[in-house]
This record gives sequence, C-alpha cells and structure tokens, in this order.
Amino acid sequence: MARRALEGVRILDFTWVVAGPVATRILADQGAEVIKLERGGADVVNVMGPRRIGLQGELHRNKRSAAINMSHPRGVEIARRLAAMSDLVMDNFSARVMRSWGMDYASLVKVKPDIICISMSGLGHIGPRRNFVSYGPTLQALAGFTRMMADARGEPAGYGYSYADMAGGYSGALAALIALWHRKRTGRGQFVDLSQFEALASLAGPALLDIAVNGREQEPPGWRSQERPAAPHGVYRCRPRDGDDDRWLAIAVRSQAEWERFAHALGNPQWTVDSRFRTLYLRMRNREALDAEVARWAAAQEAEAAMMLLQEAGVAAGVVLNGADLAADPQLAARGFFAPVELPDGGSTRVTGVPIRLGATPGSVRSVAPEIGEDNDYILGDLLGLGRAERAELLEQGAVWG
Repeated sequence: MARRALEGVRILDFTWVVAGPVATRILADQGAEVIKLERGGADVVNVMGPRRIGLQGELHRNKRSAAINMSHPRGVEIARRLAAMSDLVMDNFSARVMRSWGMDYASLVKVKPDIICISMSGLGHIGPRRNFVSYGPTLQALAGFTRMMADARGEPAGYGYSYADMAGGYSGALAALIALWHRKRTGRGQFVDLSQFEALASLAGPALLDIAVNGREQEPPGWRSQERPAAPHGVYRCRPRDGDDDRWLAIAVRSQAEWERFAHALGNPQWTVDSRFRTLYLRMRNREALDAEVARWAAAQEAEAAMMLLQEAGVAAGVVLNGADLAADPQLAARGFFAPVELPDGGSTRVTGVPIRLGATPGSVRSVAPEIGEDNDYILGDLLGLGRAERAELLEQGAVWG
C-alpha cells in the first residue's frame, strides 16, 4: 500500500465542536496520527449525537481519543509529555484557555523547540475581542453572512449548517500544512494565530469589496445574480415526488441566445413572446412578472426531468439537492464518495469520503470514530510507556477517565 502523505506526523488535538475537528480530520485522512485529548466522565453530555455515526462519525474518523482531565496537575503533565512527542498542537478554544493550562506556544516551545501550535480561536489572539467565545452562527452574523442570507420577506435567515465551521476547518488544515513546510525548510516551529472570523470574512466576496471601497451598506441579494445580469434567475418549486413537496429547480438565463433556447425548450408558450420579456434588460426590469410565469411552468414539472430538458437545450439548470438526493447522486457514487466504515458491533455506516485524491499518496477512511477515551491504553501505555499500575493510579486520582 502506498504511504499516505502525512504519515509520520503526529497531532495533539484539543479541538472540539466542528471547526477544529474538521481541520484535524482532513489531516488524519491523509495519514497524520491525530490524538484527541477530551473531557470524559459520567457527567459529559454528548450534545452532538452518537460518536460513531452521523456528524460525530464524520468529524472523528481516523483519530484516537484519550480522556484526560486538564484540571488535574497530572493530566496536564500527560498532555505536556504528549506535546513533546508531537509535531503540532491544535486547539479552537478562546485565546486564554491553552495559556491557563500552560499549553500555549510560549510554554510548549520549552518542551519541544520545533513545536508548531495552531490556535483556531474565534476572533484571534489580539484585539479587544480576543477572549470572546464564539460559535459558527455567531461568526456568520459578525461577518455579515446572516444579513446577506434572507428569506422572501427580507428577514435574516443565515445558513442551516454552519458554513463558518467549514471555512475555519479548511483554513486550519491549510495552516498546518504551511507551518509543516516551513519547518521542513528551516527546522523551526512557530505559533499560528488563526482567526475563524477573519477566515470567514475573507470569503464575503463582492460584498466585502463594496463595503471596503465604497462604504455601502449591504442588502440581501435575494435570488439576483451577483456575477452578471440574468433573468430568469432563481429557484422554482417543482411538482411533488413520492410525497416530497419540497422539490426545487435552479435556473439561470444570462443572454438573449439562452433565452431563446429556454423558450424553445418550454415549447414557446405565449408568455415567452410577451413584449415585457423581449430583451434581457426588460426581463430584468419585469423580473417579478417573469418569475411568476416561470414558477407556474415549474410547478407542473418533475425537477429532474425539467433539469435534463433545460440542460439539453444549453440552459443552466440544476435540481436543488437534499440529503437523500446527495446520497443517491450518480456522480458521487461513480467516484465512491461515500465510504463504508465497519462498526465494532459488526454493523457498518457510511461517511463522506476524501475529496482530495492524491495519485501517489491517496488519503483514505480507515477507522470509525473512537468513543471518548477509547485509546487510553495505547496513548498512555504504548506511547508514554506507563504501566498498568500507573495507569490505574491515574484513573483513581481522577487525572484520566476510564
């Protein structure tokens, strides 16, 4: 089997919730050994669902877990010993947390001079809000995304899933690779201050430019095209399928030639030759009336069939996929995107695969997400060399959880 690109890299992972675990999952998929240090104990409530399936299974596959009590001096001692054996230490706490444990870069560089510490805090380590606690939805609001995503009434809607966590997670993985490459060239580690707020704000696109250059307050764009003029341009509800009345089709018509192909594909109904829709300029001016006509047509169509009809005519159109659609998507299936993972009870689940395919050193999904503390024996025994008696003593003292 080909070596994976990051084999030999060890990451001590303090991250939690979503953004940080996304970053370390990307690195684990490519072969890095990711050791999660987590809070255990009977009072820990897993608000994110079962560990081995669903979102938790996605976030923590290919990782190992140790349940270490960071409020106990011996727990901190264990963490520092693991840091001395690691290439990177990653967290996504607010700026003050790692410092309070003596696990910040200034402390760990004394233990391992070439250590890389990546702090994926919400707002960064400098500035008046550096100690604020944040979550993806709050960062989306701060960065203006919630305002830009509005419903038909103009009320802010935001995202159903936390886009901020994905932006932060992918930025964190990229930061790790950059820092590792720097160390390979120079032999020196470093501290990486990653503000998830800034990672998200940098993705605001034209809105950010308009704010910075023109000082204009941003209004929700609705379904208006933000790249070039287009009409019709939006999503239109289609005929129910198998009891599902939430079927939608996205359509974008950007030129006169596309409009003519669109009208022909629909059978040239009378409204397509209405004088209000004769040119793109007029279609833009009469957008509401045009959308009403397109919506009436779409309501009688099956979404997939309408998509194929328009695509074959050279018109941009696509079904708005839901989770069930994605699970059965033929393109994803052809690429084996959903990877099967065996569960300890003999069952199996599927998780999203590795979207980055390296020809020489392919990443892979190799193991199911561990339960909290599942790898205590490996981490404390095999890595740190602690015997059974000492591990039992740590458990009795409350420095680790069983």
